[in-house]
Amino acid sequence: MSGWKEKMDAARGRAEIDLVLRRARLVNVFSGEIHLTEIGIDRGKFVGIGAFEKARREIDLDGKYVVPGLIDGHVHIESSSLCPEEFCALLLSHGVTAAVVDPHEIANVAGPAGIRYILDALSPLPFNGFVALPSCVPATDLETSGARLAAEDLRPFVDHPRVIGLGEVMDYPAVLEARPDMTAKLELPVRHRDGHAPGIAPQDLNAYYLAGMTTDHECTTPEEVLERLRRGFYIMLREGSAARNLLALLPAVTGENASRFLFVTDDRHVTDLLREGSIDHLIRLAIRAGCPPVRAVQMATINAARAFGLAGLGAVAPGYQADFVVLNDLERFEIEAVYWGGERQSSRGSRPRFSHLPAPHLKNSVRIGNWSADRLAVRPDGPAPGGTVRARVIGVREFSLLTDALERELPVQDGLVQSDPARGIAKIAVIERHHASGRVGVGFVEGLGLQRGAVASTVAHDSHNLVVAGMSDAEMDLAVRTCVEMGGGFCLVAGDRVLGRLPLPVAGLITERPAEETADALDELHRLARGLGAFAGTDPLMTLAFLSLPVIPELKLTDRGLVDVHSFQPVPLLL
Repeated sequence: MSGWKEKMDAARGRAEIDLVLRRARLVNVFSGEIHLTEIGIDRGKFVGIGAFEKARREIDLDGKYVVPGLIDGHVHIESSSLCPEEFCALLLSHGVTAAVVDPHEIANVAGPAGIRYILDALSPLPFNGFVALPSCVPATDLETSGARLAAEDLRPFVDHPRVIGLGEVMDYPAVLEARPDMTAKLELPVRHRDGHAPGIAPQDLNAYYLAGMTTDHECTTPEEVLERLRRGFYIMLREGSAARNLLALLPAVTGENASRFLFVTDDRHVTDLLREGSIDHLIRLAIRAGCPPVRAVQMATINAARAFGLAGLGAVAPGYQADFVVLNDLERFEIEAVYWGGERQSSRGSRPRFSHLPAPHLKNSVRIGNWSADRLAVRPDGPAPGGTVRARVIGVREFSLLTDALERELPVQDGLVQSDPARGIAKIAVIERHHASGRVGVGFVEGLGLQRGAVASTVAHDSHNLVVAGMSDAEMDLAVRTCVEMGGGFCLVAGDRVLGRLPLPVAGLITERPAEETADALDELHRLARGLGAFAGTDPLMTLAFLSLPVIPELKLTDRGLVDVHSFQPVPLLL
């Protein structure tokens, strides 16, 4: 049906179309109402609402609700530990038909090859997977990544049909100071630039917005939200596995400003995706907290489409792509079926099965050179009167990426500074794993939850070096060696035993296992972690992964040492 006359006849209900949904209760994101109607679909697009007599196929929804396909405005596939095909299949089962994907995790390991892998894996899928090119690889010069991406490295991807813009520009000091390397990236001909500016001064938001950033997912208080709203930003309400800000920020949403908010998951583990969901989970949370259901749906659909300029997505309306979700119950957001391009992809939680793109070139990525446990030793700078030294310690905040810069007295034994299990203070190390440089940063962390043993991971934002925390150097050493042997992944150690492991062979970030198997393995790791003293309500693997991220205040550790994020400067461990 290519001619104008045929299109007009279909929209008017005078021509036969592919599919009509009868007795649908449409949640209309434009009018803000719920109304009973028929919905016409032809060749993968909505032709309109109203009445349609001629259709090759019809579905009587008997008053069930219809909402547009959900959109995740910012997500890292790699944080789920799943390959892109398994990830998208899982999202479809939760009503998510589009996502803006930032592959900066795999790009930090593999550079352009990692970006190309994500694009190639997404392209054949019945899913609107858009890519925001990683803007900060590495995030700062205070860590070592597997690659460095300049504007010229990103330019070949700009014309790809799935590339939507520039991913979270977290090095906002480089933006404010107009550093040439950052300016060159900001001048790439893309239509969107994603913000990431925790702790930025309100006055500096003027310059940040002027440089092209129009979204931000790093607000933690309603006051920060308001400062951004006043300058024109779209605010991303985030509910991930580690950072959970939705309920804290929801009071900032009003009838007057709700059109400037959208939902994102950012980093979400496969276990949370399977049990709670994706954007559908955020909708349920918002509704339970008092958000009107229609408003919650708008934030999950049309608001995101408008924020990114996704014409033809985010609504059930003439000419829009026929992505929609059928609900048995709106307030509980109980999903009956999910459609993409007018074709059903999921029924009652089932999900499609997609073949996986092989990635042999992204394996064997863990290279730490000649390793010895001696690299973990911390020696006092001088005598230790009373058998203690004062040290900077990273303080973990529950369900937050923010940390505190603490100062603690730590015991010295046999000439070495020790962890303190009685006070929940573990040793932590970040080992450069891309170039076998031998570089190791060592520090201490309070609040991770371990009382004994060690945990290690090659998922360590954003450069994804090998991070390990534990109560003894011997246990940490075993955890490190296990991660290397696996080619990357997660592992837990107690004494001289490896308690559990999950290999992530693709770039040390991704498994090729199905979602359920991956979730079961993670569940077992979490169970084992609780046996080592980890708090029941925390995720030590996800928390550990962010302790090396030197763009989220306040104190972080990289392979180059401790970093004061406020000043973007290295600081000594011992005081």
